[in-house]
Amino acid sequence: MARLYRLWEAAVLLAPGPLEEEQASGAPAMARDPDPAPGDAGPLPGDAGPEPGDEAGQRRRTRRLTASWKIALLAVIGVLVSMAPMSDGPAVPVHPPMRPHASRALVVPGDLGGWTRPAAPVPATLFGVTLNSSTGAMPAFRVGAVRLWDSTTKWSDIHPSRGEFDWSILDRLVNGARQAGLPVLFVMGGTPHWASPAGPTGPYPGGSRTSPPDRLSDWDSFVGALAKRYRGRIEAYELWVLANDRRFYSGSMETLVEMTRRAGRIIRSIDPGALLVCPGMGRLWSAEGRASLRRFAELGGYDHCDVAGVKLHQRTAADPPETMLGLAATVDRAFHQAGVHPRLWSTGTTYDIPLQGALDGARARAYAVRFYLTGLYARPLNVERMYFYNWGGGKIPIVLQTEGSPPTAAALAVEQLQRWLAHARGHSCGHGLAFRLPANAWRCQFTIDEPGRRHEAAVVWTDTGTATIATGDGARIVRRLDGGETAVRAGDDIQITEEPVLIEFDR
Repeated sequence: MARLYRLWEAAVLLAPGPLEEEQASGAPAMARDPDPAPGDAGPLPGDAGPEPGDEAGQRRRTRRLTASWKIALLAVIGVLVSMAPMSDGPAVPVHPPMRPHASRALVVPGDLGGWTRPAAPVPATLFGVTLNSSTGAMPAFRVGAVRLWDSTTKWSDIHPSRGEFDWSILDRLVNGARQAGLPVLFVMGGTPHWASPAGPTGPYPGGSRTSPPDRLSDWDSFVGALAKRYRGRIEAYELWVLANDRRFYSGSMETLVEMTRRAGRIIRSIDPGALLVCPGMGRLWSAEGRASLRRFAELGGYDHCDVAGVKLHQRTAADPPETMLGLAATVDRAFHQAGVHPRLWSTGTTYDIPLQGALDGARARAYAVRFYLTGLYARPLNVERMYFYNWGGGKIPIVLQTEGSPPTAAALAVEQLQRWLAHARGHSCGHGLAFRLPANAWRCQFTIDEPGRRHEAAVVWTDTGTATIATGDGARIVRRLDGGETAVRAGDDIQITEEPVLIEFDR
């Protein structure tokens, strides 16, 4: 069926039009990719774009889809669709998309498609944030986990000289998280200047270094003291912040693997229950960044950790969050090529995205929620957690809450999503025509096990623009992120937008 729907899409939706050049490029029709950054390999493997220099041929092939072919294809597919079974869970039937909606459908290079799997709980820890604060204050809206970076807790902040430690800020943060019931991910990075006097200076005040320490015994001392003090209180340790970005780590991969091995051995001997997250790998849109990840894997680095840290993010903050799925699929292929298949936590973004301009209120609200839905959609690729960057700061594209101020509408929307899914078990996600949705529409389906009641539900949204769908058998209510709701009946048409809604069913 998926193949037949793609044929239908080609016949009906890809006739020459004003967006033809964008569609032929393989870039999202609503937002063309910027010029590749230095070292960027350009389009990812699996990009649906034409061969270089073949744009004219692509246009000629598109025009060969005559009206008679379109009618024939629609007739055949119409019969087959009427006989086709739906996927597991309640049906969410849709009308064929109108051309204006489909013409702006998002193209995700290397798209992993949709999936149906045994129902599994949506973990609260999926909804993580990175703290940009050193006070010990915690978010005033619902989150599931916190990560410590940009919180004055670098190695150099805690270990100002050999044999001397200052735990005051980290104590406040760990105690604040414990009082809030939030698991802590501590991030290592920022070598003290005394441990590597000749090393390059990092991007933070205070003179921390990007190089590894001259004596790895200094690393051992820090890791051991940290694990002893916070045994049973810090859930997980990310063993370096951005290990394939020379602004944060300028040593060799061989040394990084040895530091990872030593830290893993030390922490496990002191706190066997702690989780070890391998050094965070970013710049994964570029061939150079992915090569570093593969090199770390080939050297056996992932043998010493429980989880791999990766930085999943859009190319630019204005790109739809769903474009991260193309990156996630490419990262999965890189791991596969290296022969490892670790659990994945997305532990932040790239250095550049926080420096970009603020998104408008409606887009910020929609994108914040879809950041986490994208992580949920990436379940088949072993993605378990998404740490949003950041909480506490205000000079970023999407602000959830600046410290001392109330949560923004974006933060309250994220909280609402967590309420929707608090008792949910996800069993399928899909998007586009292959899943009987308009080309720009996305859907994830859940079984909700509330006290005394079990029912089905679906979260639906578009990557851009609007679309019209029919609610499906048993539909009873549509819930919005602002807390509003609308009663519906089976088969009612509803318009969905870039802001996700929850459709609840009677059964």
